[in-house]
Amino acid sequence: MFGHIDKPLIMGILNVTPDSFSDGGQYSDVDAAVRQARRMLDEGADIIDIGGESTRPGSEPVAADEQIQRVVPVVEAIRQQVSADIPISIDTTLSAVAKAALEAGADIINDISAGRDDEAILALTAETDAPIILMHSQGSPKTMQDNPYYDDVVQEVLVALHQQIDAALKVGIKKERIAIDPGIGFGKRRQDNIDLLAHLDAFVATGYPVLLGTSRKRFMGAICAVSEPSELVTATAVTTALGIMAGVQMFRVHDVRENRQAADVAWSIKQSRQGL
Repeated sequence: MFGHIDKPLIMGILNVTPDSFSDGGQYSDVDAAVRQARRMLDEGADIIDIGGESTRPGSEPVAADEQIQRVVPVVEAIRQQVSADIPISIDTTLSAVAKAALEAGADIINDISAGRDDEAILALTAETDAPIILMHSQGSPKTMQDNPYYDDVVQEVLVALHQQIDAALKVGIKKERIAIDPGIGFGKRRQDNIDLLAHLDAFVATGYPVLLGTSRKRFMGAICAVSEPSELVTATAVTTALGIMAGVQMFRVHDVRENRQAADVAWSIKQSRQGL
């Protein structure tokens, strides 16, 4: 996983939390989570991303023990009841949670703090040779939308990501096991998010696979005059298509079917442009 990615990958979001911004409480029991995992696979998901802590703006942190109680039974159930080989990522910033999830059958670590919250997660990644996604965020979820500011958001996010890439490489994580995420909506103003989307090619140019996570996010609601996150499916699919054309390889989404279609059509057009 990671290194060279041949075609765009859709990562389906499975939040086993009571308070996520869009789907909190919907999949917090194991049976409901398994049903949703099956549905996402049927709709074309390539990866299932499981999280036991909401990272919506203003959210409180969740202790490692509580996250483990939420996510490990779901990872185990998906492995036993749904698929033995679908890649599963664990969405956490804590090494204890990542370790428990990997032992239960997860494959990938998806860390929104890029190793800043718990440096041991980088050592764990090196030790297990697990792929890791390093995301940029400014501040913690509780405070990240309290007046975030950038002079040049694209360059500042790139610099911050390179710092965490260097930290990852220094502890022995292989370059081909690293992917990056510009962190749309994480300590960003609306224009910051738009600027990052307009310059996704700068992140692709790093040579690391890029994950884009815009799904149902508030800044698009402000553009579209929509307040319900569930009404932003089309807006999300537009960013997926634009991401494909910029060279983004992975897309973290709630609505798998719609974004799978957007990715596949945009990918066909991109291949035609390249003469493939």
